[in-house]
Amino acid sequence: MNEFDLSLKIAPSRAKTALSAFMVAGTKSGCGKTTASLAIMAALTRRGLAVQAFKTGPDFIDPGHHALATGRPSHNLDGWMMGEAALRRCFERHAAGADAAVVEGAMGLFDGASGDSGQGSAAQAAGLLGLPVVLVLDAAGLGRSAAAMALGYARFDPSLKIAGVIANNVSSDNHEFVLHQAFAGLGDLPFLGALPRDAAVGLPSRHLGLVTAEDAGRSDDFFAALARLAESRLDLDGLLARCARPAPAAKSPTDPRSDPIPVPKRTRLAVSRDRAFCFVYRENLRLLEEAGARIVFFSPLDDRTLPEDIGGVYLCGGYPELHARALSENASLLGELRAFADAGGPVYAECGGFMALARALRDAGGEVFPMAGVFPFLAAMGEKRQALGYREIATRAASLLGPAGTTARGHEFHYSRIAAYGAPQTEAIYDLTGSRGALPGPEGFVRGNVLASYVHLHFASNPEIPGHFMRLCAAYRAGLAPRETARG
Repeated sequence: MNEFDLSLKIAPSRAKTALSAFMVAGTKSGCGKTTASLAIMAALTRRGLAVQAFKTGPDFIDPGHHALATGRPSHNLDGWMMGEAALRRCFERHAAGADAAVVEGAMGLFDGASGDSGQGSAAQAAGLLGLPVVLVLDAAGLGRSAAAMALGYARFDPSLKIAGVIANNVSSDNHEFVLHQAFAGLGDLPFLGALPRDAAVGLPSRHLGLVTAEDAGRSDDFFAALARLAESRLDLDGLLARCARPAPAAKSPTDPRSDPIPVPKRTRLAVSRDRAFCFVYRENLRLLEEAGARIVFFSPLDDRTLPEDIGGVYLCGGYPELHARALSENASLLGELRAFADAGGPVYAECGGFMALARALRDAGGEVFPMAGVFPFLAAMGEKRQALGYREIATRAASLLGPAGTTARGHEFHYSRIAAYGAPQTEAIYDLTGSRGALPGPEGFVRGNVLASYVHLHFASNPEIPGHFMRLCAAYRAGLAPRETARG
């Protein structure tokens, strides 16, 4: 168990006046943009530069790899979930003091919340932040057609500046030569280089995307190999020169929350963090800290007890289904979670954290493992994806998020489903909306002061949520919280 200290970031030794900032975006998912991004981050870091990484969209996994490559936490930027102003503030806050800011885009450059809007897309974030874009394309089987593809992306939105193109999955020196020829006539679309097919620098994946940084077990040698690849195959000096801009101020004057909210006595908030529960937006933790939290991490897999003197629990998402046996065998910790919830302790659980609060979890092989039993559900893994997409929630009753009518935005992606539920003490309070309208089925389950859901909320979409949650946690510690949040 250890406390979360927002000051423990790699701090620059001097004020920076210039910053090289750019986005690495792809033509599609799986084109190699994460490999290219990590290679660039690792190379610049090994040059001695302070590199601040970001990831557009709702992805939790890539930022973990970014942190290993740069030695600094990576942050999500999502225009649909956060809103434009919060996105800008997040970028300015964390890019301040860095030598380079590298933003990895999600999916294809123009893919976002819907097909008729750029909201939530990498292109939206690049436009809002004025970032030039490095376009990564999968060149397998392509010659001159690769240039035509890149030109189409450049012309689709002429307001975006394409700083250059990286061809991935290049099969030979001759293939690279052909690609150089293809781009030679496109003077305003520089060819930055080619990355070869190389299984040694590949990133394994599974049902929710890439294998997490915690489970991948990548050593320094892996990132050193990526750095050598970028230095030898990409025009990094040209890229940095092309993407130079004035550095943001250490504190943005437009940020209404630049200074933490003064709290006379902070309340300890237990936040799950281990190889099974590692999906959380870092901005959520920052906002909770500003609202009065003293964050204490704990491992549901390895710790036998909850941290002492806590006012609440935040059970993050992750992969409990891959660690179901170990989690189930930690009966002491699961029992403490159940007892804390039964005593009226505030608990907020998302996706994998929600599954841990179920009566039992059935894994992909059909084996059933007892869980905390806060809710009378069976969380059952399936072969098919159960949900994927942006979500907006509105509460029909008061909860630890706030009064009835509280709204927030987030994202949902899971392969498990609730196979049984319906005990009288369980209430579902979310009205859920997706990109195509209202979504059926119960969501946002409440029992006492516990709220659990498959939806990962981004608290920047409603900055009142952290304050309400932490006030409830403080009241619980003071013995003033009701055993059940007042409904209505």
